[in-house]
Amino acid sequence: MPAPVKITFLGGLGEIGRNCACIEVDGRIMLIDCGLMFPDLDMLGVDLVLPDFSYLYDNADRVEGAVLTHGHEDHTGGLSFLLRDISFPLYGSELTLGFAKNRIEEAGLLDRTSFNIVKDGERRKVGPFDLEFIPATHSVPHGFATAFHTPQGTILHSGDFKIDLTPVDGRLTDLARIGAMSHDPGIRLLLADSTNAEERGHSASETSVGRVLYDLFHAHEGRRIITACFASHVHRVQQIADAAVAFDRKIATLGMSMKKNVKLARSLGLLNIPESSLIDIEEIDKHEPGKVCIISTGSQGEPMSALALMAATESRWLTLTPQDTVILSSHPIPGNEMNVSKVIDGLVRQGVDVVYSGIADVHATGHAKSEELKTYHSIARPEWFIPVHGEYRHLVAHAKIARAMGIAQEKVWVCEDGHQLELTDDGLRAVGKVPAGYLYVDGTIGDVGQGVLRDRKVLAEEGVVVVIVTVDVETGAVLNRPEIVTRGWIYEKEAEGLLAECANEVEKAVAEVKDTSDIEAVQRAARRAAGRFVNRETKRKPMIVPVVLEA
Repeated sequence: MPAPVKITFLGGLGEIGRNCACIEVDGRIMLIDCGLMFPDLDMLGVDLVLPDFSYLYDNADRVEGAVLTHGHEDHTGGLSFLLRDISFPLYGSELTLGFAKNRIEEAGLLDRTSFNIVKDGERRKVGPFDLEFIPATHSVPHGFATAFHTPQGTILHSGDFKIDLTPVDGRLTDLARIGAMSHDPGIRLLLADSTNAEERGHSASETSVGRVLYDLFHAHEGRRIITACFASHVHRVQQIADAAVAFDRKIATLGMSMKKNVKLARSLGLLNIPESSLIDIEEIDKHEPGKVCIISTGSQGEPMSALALMAATESRWLTLTPQDTVILSSHPIPGNEMNVSKVIDGLVRQGVDVVYSGIADVHATGHAKSEELKTYHSIARPEWFIPVHGEYRHLVAHAKIARAMGIAQEKVWVCEDGHQLELTDDGLRAVGKVPAGYLYVDGTIGDVGQGVLRDRKVLAEEGVVVVIVTVDVETGAVLNRPEIVTRGWIYEKEAEGLLAECANEVEKAVAEVKDTSDIEAVQRAARRAAGRFVNRETKRKPMIVPVVLEA
């Protein structure tokens, strides 16, 4: 009897980001991606969010490697944290590995892994895994769908994809190979991108953006043009560069990741920009403004990014004027809308003409919409299906599409982070759950938990009240009157009377403590008295911090 194959989801099912899953064959683990997520607005002070790697730490000796489907941070950004504790090789396209290598090198972890380049259509044995890498079009070049040929049949992971019939580089999603697999040997289980499952119709081709960009460069002749897009979106950078070259503009990159990625893509022959058209950002003032195009990072309004600094008039490289045009060739990732809006507002305040996706079609999604997903299902014809990559509503929408395309109700499973399944001769079955909560990064990994975030929310929304009580160690007597110090609750200078009343309440409560040498008892009394008073008088609940000093 063929051995069962285990599938474990560590992230990406219920949120946009943290994409990470495991396939287990013969006791060995192959990771599919290892990504990060950018924090929500309520995650105060958090820089990044990672998957919970506990399952991998506990099974470190069984990790065979990681397949990287494409080069986006939400699929590769977690590697520079996981590789600190576990060493394993990486498999992916040359560009994908190049992007990942940049981050891993920055973290000083190059000695913890190896980079194994795979080609379109290649089939490779890695330990007990029989892997096949199938070309897929997305918003970053050289993405893959990955077929795992296992003892329980073929498991196909779509990767992030769209069905773009006219991609910039001519590299199509290999639907023919997927169709051939569906006939022989058949696709036992499909895991597929659900990001745009709620969206009707077909996604626009990436080449459609090129035409819009050309028209915008024509309409803004004589003005300096600053464009912003993802540094990994090589095809978008290519189309911006094509428009700039067509209008005889010099091109400068701004932002470290943009500079590095452009250099890497050009070295791999994936980005064609004439050397004569490139200038360093330091040289832009040597050229007429109307003959310059700057390709910048910061399209998501990230704090301290090149575009955010421009919007705040803090860029060291250029000062914006009403003779500038800024084109945001992107669409805000869910959760980033406020940051992007703030950047646009800052640009407009400087008199800049700003063009973004709400005004012109300067962006095309990299994820398949509902009709493309139907096409994919009609070609793959899987026996079992699990929607992946997306918020929970996206997963549910994709599950409905799968059922509409003929997959039996009981063979469509909507899973969440932490779910662990087994594929056996009898089909899929749940075998348990593993830790899959958020791992918050604030400067260093793992120093922020839910308790810390709750405290930060209270401090941000309600403020803090510090109650200082001094106790004589020998006699147990309370010395002096309690002192009240506050930040974020009320403004001290304007509410001296209120603070005095609060001190009186605390003084009465502490006086009722039978044994004032019991420091914890004094703290409890002070906290309760101050908390009751503050809530009664202001209907607020700031953090109450009692401090007992021994004299």
